Amino acid sequence: MFNNHYFNFKNLLVALALAHGLSLNASAQNDAAIAPTHEQKDCRALLADRVFDGFNVHENAAVIFSGNKIVQVGDQTQLLGVCKHQVDLGDATILPGFIESHSHLAIQNIPHEIVLRHGITTARDTGGPLQKPMGGNGKLRVLSAGPIIQAVNGYPLNIFGHGEHNPADKYDAVGIAVETAAEAEKVVEDLVAGGATIIKVALEPGGELGAPWMSSHGHGEPPKTPWPLLSLDIVKAIVTKAHALKKRVSTHVGEDTGVELALEAGIDEWAHIPCAEIREDLLHRAVAQGVTFITTIDTLSACAGVHANMHKLSHIMAHSTDTKAKFIYGSEIGHDNVPWGINGEEMALMLHLTSGEAIDFMDVLKVLKAATSDAGKNLGKPLLGTLQKNAPADIIAVRGNAIQRFKLLEYPDLVISGGYTVVNHFKKNKQND
Repeated sequence: MFNNHYFNFKNLLVALALAHGLSLNASAQNDAAIAPTHEQKDCRALLADRVFDGFNVHENAAVIFSGNKIVQVGDQTQLLGVCKHQVDLGDATILPGFIESHSHLAIQNIPHEIVLRHGITTARDTGGPLQKPMGGNGKLRVLSAGPIIQAVNGYPLNIFGHGEHNPADKYDAVGIAVETAAEAEKVVEDLVAGGATIIKVALEPGGELGAPWMSSHGHGEPPKTPWPLLSLDIVKAIVTKAHALKKRVSTHVGEDTGVELALEAGIDEWAHIPCAEIREDLLHRAVAQGVTFITTIDTLSACAGVHANMHKLSHIMAHSTDTKAKFIYGSEIGHDNVPWGINGEEMALMLHLTSGEAIDFMDVLKVLKAATSDAGKNLGKPLLGTLQKNAPADIIAVRGNAIQRFKLLEYPDLVISGGYTVVNHFKKNKQND
């Protein structure tokens, strides 16, 4: 993925370790040798040349898990013999299962097992039939936003109205239209009661050059723009009600008008990097307000402004040390132009658009964290997407060095969900089980 002149990975790791006090062989957790207790005799250990624990990369490391929980990450030499069952994967990279923060699984009938087998162990469905949280422990963990709250005759039902599974159930569709603040508040209450883990609103007047939603989708030309938008009072009511119910609000925005509405209402998250190029004063304001940005750069690559927006936001964030704004990996699984699993191209675009003149190792770590530990925190589940003690035993592994070559991650050789092995392409030639 990287040209040799960008960086020498091994030398850079050593330099960073010396400069920043990082340990390549030590875990962020306790590295002391573990006495093999009764509980740990039944644990399992995975050994590999490199382990990314959601925060840092460790060389010649081991991951120990018992049942459906992580026990420890540490140095191989200190953890050998702790578990009765251990497998040495050799020249491989172990990582937490990835988190997809923007998908449309239900409305597009995407098989969960395919997504899981391709390295995503948790997916947030952000626009589709309302569902309670499901999965984990051998199945794809799915968290639902339910239908997107929208204006009457507006997006997304004006484009994807055919996506209703059950027209008699207004919560079984990609969108739900509201006319008043009181109606919007009731919808938020219903969504939360039905299991929604985040509330999503559409602030999309249409017209962005290159936007997927401006194509026909096989149903004729899209409606004439501008499309109706929710009023500021309604959006504020949605945000206030959602926050009172301890839920955050995400929004589909694509251009300046929707962005201004989102900022005025105090919306927490943008579900995309906007498609049209956004005014710099609005981007500065978004960073100052600590907005979370889900990337979806790959599926919006035909948009006129997405690359410029990503690059500008990265620059603003780099010079705003006190901001809580961050990028979170999202590939929008459900679109036909992206993989139904980990998207290496999304990660490569994130890396190149957020790096300076040269890519360094810390830039790589930021991308990996955006799909693992930072994504878990964004979901309100800080152990998810990590290999910390008591985290769900969601583990993936690939042959080779996935830190240098993101494409490898699209085809994991090992997928474990909550301690259950879903995929295992490693030969059993270095194991004791």
